[in-house]
Amino acid sequence: LLALALSACPALAQTALDEVTLNNGSRILGTVTGARDGVLTVDTDFAGTLSIATDQVASVMTNTGVTLMMADNAVIESVPLVVSNGQLLVENDTRYALTDLKVVNPAPWELGEGYNWTGIVEAGLVMQRGNTDTDELNYKLESTWLSTRDRYTLKWYGENDEANGRKSADNWQIAGKYDYFLDDPNYWGVQVALEEDEFADLELRALVGPYTGRQFFAEPVFTFSGEAGLSYVEEDFFEAEDQEYAAATWAMKATSDVLGGDSRLYFDQTGIWNLDDTSDVIVKSIFGLGFPLMWNFEAAAEVQLDYDSGIVKERKEMDQTYRFRVGYSW
Repeated sequence: LLALALSACPALAQTALDEVTLNNGSRILGTVTGARDGVLTVDTDFAGTLSIATDQVASVMTNTGVTLMMADNAVIESVPLVVSNGQLLVENDTRYALTDLKVVNPAPWELGEGYNWTGIVEAGLVMQRGNTDTDELNYKLESTWLSTRDRYTLKWYGENDEANGRKSADNWQIAGKYDYFLDDPNYWGVQVALEEDEFADLELRALVGPYTGRQFFAEPVFTFSGEAGLSYVEEDFFEAEDQEYAAATWAMKATSDVLGGDSRLYFDQTGIWNLDDTSDVIVKSIFGLGFPLMWNFEAAAEVQLDYDSGIVKERKEMDQTYRFRVGYSW
């Protein structure tokens, strides 16, 4: 009896595995851990974790219950994942198109429990000694807390440069935003921002106001959101005359993983249009490429263009900055 029990153990272990069959006939045994964005993940003993495009999957059969989130955000709990002939089969013989499946085993925040915290902190440092003594530091922090109802965003970045004991750049900006989601994909929010730039004669710019936004595209290959609002702006200058005014504001943000390999193209633009003096426009645009290194570390190369039509006459309207940073994301 003992010999029979021992000989049966490998067979029992094998039947406990989930089974995935691909369109080309390949059969994969492992544990289905999840699916999202059109990719099924399977943990295997022979090749670690496999990521398989769902359009390459012919059938799936799991031996344990999973949680399914459908495209309409309906949740089906504790059911086996069964896919046959491109259709998802659930209890009571109900059938869905595989494209109707949004997520397998969604995270708690996707089910309305708490927030998903993501962020990145980056820094770039240059030190040169010899004929020229140069110290350059630029830094960036972005953090987001996302739930199914709302979103908090914090951004902080700045630059401090010095050459031969003389400053050549000294600026920083911090901004906080709160978004409340309406009928998908629309939302409204409120923002607060503070900014200082000594070499643009700006001692402090403070901005606060509401806006409305829309997530136009949300697929990993291309995400794009746009916002428009009204704000109260107060500007204190070192030399120029201080001013306060009502402004129209806008923001655009886009990302893409089209290059593959977990790399990320991104574009971020904000604008302030002085409604008391319509010739006064401030536009900040960032174009960048982020790519992974190891252990959640990543590098980024970006170009920032700052345009201010109302800057004092001794300064240039367009300011260009080129950066390379290394950071940690979570």
